Amino acid sequence: MLEPGADAPDVAAQNQDGVLVDLDFEEPTVVYFYPKDDTPGCTVEAKEFNAELDAYADAGVSVYGVSLDDVDSHEEFGEKYGLEFDLLADPDGDIADAFGVDTSEGYTERVTFVLANGEVTHAYEGVKPDGHARDVLGDILDDGLATLD
Repeated sequence: MLEPGADAPDVAAQNQDGVLVDLDFEEPTVVYFYPKDDTPGCTVEAKEFNAELDAYADAGVSVYGVSLDDVDSHEEFGEKYGLEFDLLADPDGDIADAFGVDTSEGYTERVTFVLANGEVTHAYEGVKPDGHARDVLGDILDDGLATLD
């Protein structure tokens, strides 16, 4: 798993709309990996990032969710819960591999990365979905990577 200080990987993937998203990690960006669309913990985590999305946007921070699910699954998941951020389809595990995220069980480990200025600034393992989105934003603000306007 990538550690703080590591160079940001060069990754691109389709979002839930089938649009290719080429990630640029110069500006503060959250990439959170979750096991499976529309499962209890993953739904809590996605809904909480969505609820905090305005605050992330006000701070100039982008948010992306990534799992091994395909574009169609992400589309259904996003529509069901009104998710307003990109869910990146990683069915071959290429993004997970680039971040060093374990997929040996057939799904991604629940981990979150914050990247800025082309490098990893934070890496969270053993993530508990409840309250995670707010905690990550707090860390970004506390560390001066972004400010709320």
